Amino acid sequence: MKEQFLIGAATAAHQVEGNNTNSDIWALEHMKYGGYPEKSGAAADHYHRYQEDITLLKEAGLNAYRFSLEWARIEPVENDFDEKEMQHYIDVIQYCLDNDIEPVITLFHFSSPKWLIEKGGWESEYVVEAFARYTKYVCKHLSHIPIRIICTINEANMGNLISIFIRQAREQRRLRGEDEAAAVQIGLDVEAMADENTEKIKENRKVFGVDEPAVFVSPRTDTGNQIVMDAHRRAVEIIHKMLPDTKAGLSLSLRDVQWIPEGEERAKQDWYEEFEQFLPVIATDDFLGVQNYTRTRFGAEGELPPEEGMELTQMGYEFYPQGLEHVLRRVHEAYKGDLVVTENGIATDDDTRRVAFIEKALAGVRNCINDQIPVKGYLYWSLMDNYEWQSGYAMQFGLMGVDRKTQERMIRPSLTYLGEYAEGSRGDSKGTQDLG
Repeated sequence: MKEQFLIGAATAAHQVEGNNTNSDIWALEHMKYGGYPEKSGAAADHYHRYQEDITLLKEAGLNAYRFSLEWARIEPVENDFDEKEMQHYIDVIQYCLDNDIEPVITLFHFSSPKWLIEKGGWESEYVVEAFARYTKYVCKHLSHIPIRIICTINEANMGNLISIFIRQAREQRRLRGEDEAAAVQIGLDVEAMADENTEKIKENRKVFGVDEPAVFVSPRTDTGNQIVMDAHRRAVEIIHKMLPDTKAGLSLSLRDVQWIPEGEERAKQDWYEEFEQFLPVIATDDFLGVQNYTRTRFGAEGELPPEEGMELTQMGYEFYPQGLEHVLRRVHEAYKGDLVVTENGIATDDDTRRVAFIEKALAGVRNCINDQIPVKGYLYWSLMDNYEWQSGYAMQFGLMGVDRKTQERMIRPSLTYLGEYAEGSRGDSKGTQDLG
């Protein structure tokens, strides 16, 4: 049986739900030295408005919605699960299914329970046991629901990448003579994250009981990287056992890595650190979530600044939607499983550029499908403007705007465009892909 190609949009719980008070990120937001200049607060109030948002997604013509369950809500206290919060997410899933929207579920999207960080966070082997316990609890409660896709960990390479980006940011700053961060593909200030001082350590001890909290988006050691991979493997085993009809995988943040003369070796090393080192752990997964926003180029001295004359997004990335096709093709050379574009998007206040970005990105996806690369879906980031971590609410990624005072949703032409594309694909045999 053929299943429809997934075309939809994505969000993450902490970024849209609001008042995620038991999470590490919420704690960091309220710290003087936490690195978050703006608080998430009520965010887009998606926790209470999910029906409205999913209805708008459906009415536009989309057929899939990727969202995350919030571990800090479901297990606010260690080994003490909140049935009411789990039921909330079951209700969200059921509302998707009732409206013929494929729920693409992410178990973990950056924000952790605060208690986990107090126990050593993502540098502690205890994470593997704790994440397995959480995964079992979720799977038990989803056993009666036909869930087709679960992403265990969003951008499992992010902490590792941040370690790389801190190094590259310093190289960029030296090359440009500027104080500008690397294109991390996430709203994080890597230079601020690298800063340490006595007062910061004192505050960390007061809030988390440790000198440096190992949150998921902290610079990661090799040990921490292995812990993340071990946590993923355990979660996949649990999903396969408890939900045998559900596809399991993770997502990776992957830039389109390019090089100019004398930059090839540096570029190859970066691609290894971003992608290839994860191949052993994902080789037997059912799918890989590919997340791409831009490209990066390398020369003899390291990562290069954006090419002169290139259009830049609000995040400072090059406007480079063709990077998605390049990344999909390169990933497919090494990984032969199914691919799902779990994030791809642009931060801009000019929606005509968002439409142009989506159009070019989707053309690349179609080129890949025509060449028999098993791309099974495209999920734009994001459904609505949201809390973009350390970049706050200034970045406009959404297919819908959100009035920060009234929470009114404002549909943008880009949502209509993506929906029309989805409806057109359903009338095209090439728009139907077999997820199995």
